[in-house]
Amino acid sequence: MNPLPRTGKAWRPRRRPRRLRATHHRYDGVMHMLAALDLATGKLFYRIRARKRSQESLDFLKALRARWPGEKLYLICDNFSPHRHPAVRSWCAVNEIELVFLPTYGSWLNWIEAEFAALRYFALGGTDHRSHTEQNAAIAGYVRWHNGRAQPKVNFATDSPIRTWTDYPAKAA
Repeated sequence: MNPLPRTGKAWRPRRRPRRLRATHHRYDGVMHMLAALDLATGKLFYRIRARKRSQESLDFLKALRARWPGEKLYLICDNFSPHRHPAVRSWCAVNEIELVFLPTYGSWLNWIEAEFAALRYFALGGTDHRSHTEQNAAIAGYVRWHNGRAQPKVNFATDSPIRTWTDYPAKAA
């Protein structure tokens, strides 16, 4: 995430249109967001860090483990290399966390991607944050708002043909 001007709709008087900076500079670098979505409650849990290595992934997993002690956790992950790091995988195996990896180019299968789209639209669209602190505050405000209205995720498309196994007849030669 960069604190850069993001186009989008905003309420402004017609006579004075809102202006965004033409350029931006990454004086403070970029920040990275690690997030998890609890399907049972619909709540988001996240951390924003300056780096995105396996150590940051492991620290986030430890925070999730502390939040739900004694339960087996299933985490749906993309194929990002820090998620697959041997230290992360071995720690997860010992601590009853199963990492479920999505197929390549299958991020649309992960429900949290829809939450990220909403976060980008409602918290970052049409903004011009001058610092990471400002941007992080906007994200935190959106997550608080979202979690205050969260509901369990229950519509898993059980009737979808993609979820049912079909025996296709063998082709005749």
